[in-house]
Formats: sequence, structure tokens, C-alpha cells
Amino acid sequence: MDWRLEHSIYDVSLHHHWIGSFFHGVEVVSIPLMIVLTGILWFFSRPGADPKWKLACACGYLSAAVSYAVAFVIHHIYDRPRPYEAHSISHPWSSSTDASFPSDHTTVSFGIAFAVLMFDTVAGVFFLAVAAIIGIGRLFIGAHYPGDVAAGVLVGGVVAFVVVRWLRRVAALVAGYVERVTDPLVSRIAR
Repeated sequence: MDWRLEHSIYDVSLHHHWIGSFFHGVEVVSIPLMIVLTGILWFFSRPGADPKWKLACACGYLSAAVSYAVAFVIHHIYDRPRPYEAHSISHPWSSSTDASFPSDHTTVSFGIAFAVLMFDTVAGVFFLAVAAIIGIGRLFIGAHYPGDVAAGVLVGGVVAFVVVRWLRRVAALVAGYVERVTDPLVSRIAR
């Protein structure tokens, strides 16, 4: 079932090459884009103001790191081959040979997005939309099965919940140290 669904999605890219090329471009910028967007949240909090955005940024980064670590462990427990490795299909947009389950791009993106969502609905929905485009793109370039992407969403969501719920103090502690450096710089620029 997973293969049939992936094959029908990937087939769209093969018949409409621009779709695969578009999502390949998304793949190239996806993680750097999520990291930069998350970092921008930091500067929504003025020095001395409500630290919500700084906490959202710190929890987003922590969630990304923990999500990636969890996916790494899962990769070593269950080494599922990529669709283009397991099936004889052409794959002009992806050539990675690490484990397919879960999708790292999706796991990290949704880890960040769900963490941001727990701090602000509007920003969170924006981040979820970007993460969804990244996850869907993984299917269109033939890099993952739908189950790999769904698992990435699940892992990212669970990790974000754990980070915001139980590791928020750790993120706040790190944010406190970082803001000691950034707040004076931002104050000077804002003058």
C-alpha cells in the first residue's frame, strides 16, 4: 500500500518534471529555511519584553535537535530502504542512501513547527504549512514513502510536546544566556 501510494505520487513528478524540480529546490533550502525562520522569532521579543518568542525559538531549536536524534536512533533500529533503492524507478532528484523511515526533513521541520505552534497559533500555522510543503515534497521527489513522512510528523509532534512541556526550563535557561549577548546588540541597533 505504501509503495503504491508513493509510486502514484512520484509518477506525477515524472510526468510533470517541473513539479519534481520545484520540490527538489524545496528540499535544498528546507532545513536552512526552517532554521532561519525559527531564528527570526528570537528578534520578535524586544529586550526586557515578554520572552514568548525567545522561548518559541529556543524550544524550536531544541525540538529540532531532539527530533533528529530520535530519527537517527530509529534509522539504526529499522533501516528501511528508500523507494528508489527498493524498487526499480528513476530518481533524478534524490540519491541519499540512508534509512528512509522516518523522513529526517519532515521530522525536524514538524518538530520545529509544533514547538512554535504551542507558543503562538498564527506563527505555528505558518510553520506547519512550511513543514507540510517540505514533507509533501519528500514524496514528490521519490525520497520517501508516505509512511516515512507520516512517521516524521508523529515523531516531530511528540518531541515538540515533550520539549515544550518538560524541557521548557532547559530551553529557557539557554535562552537566558543567549539573550545576555543579543539583547544589548538589539538595543543598540533599535536606537
